[in-house]
Amino acid sequence: MGYSIKTISQKTGLSQYTLRYYEREGVLPEVSRDEHGNRCFHDEDLELLSLIRCLKDTGMPIAEIKQFVSLEREGREALSEQCKLLEAHKRQIEEKIQFFQSFARKIDHKIAYFHSLEQESKAELK
Repeated sequence: MGYSIKTISQKTGLSQYTLRYYEREGVLPEVSRDEHGNRCFHDEDLELLSLIRCLKDTGMPIAEIKQFVSLEREGREALSEQCKLLEAHKRQIEEKIQFFQSFARKIDHKIAYFHSLEQESKAELK
């Protein structure tokens, strides 16, 4: 079953412009075309776009995504290199999570402080 670029855009949340850009830049392998020359996406494309979106949304640069997709086309010989790319990216995500968790703890502390001041104010009014 084939999907139009409009349908894929709706399913992935990526604009049609972005999908065309990804194809033009080689981030997304060349998409098949129907008899009218319109892009015809398939379930495999949808799955790959989901991964591309995940990588992009978690901060992987387009050049690295392109490299990852290129390695995927090489098959099993490139599995080790693909794993290395994903493992490095996951480490970066985990570092960012720790970074933001430290800020979340500071904010929690400040919220608790404000709640205690609020409780003191209510107690003084009684």
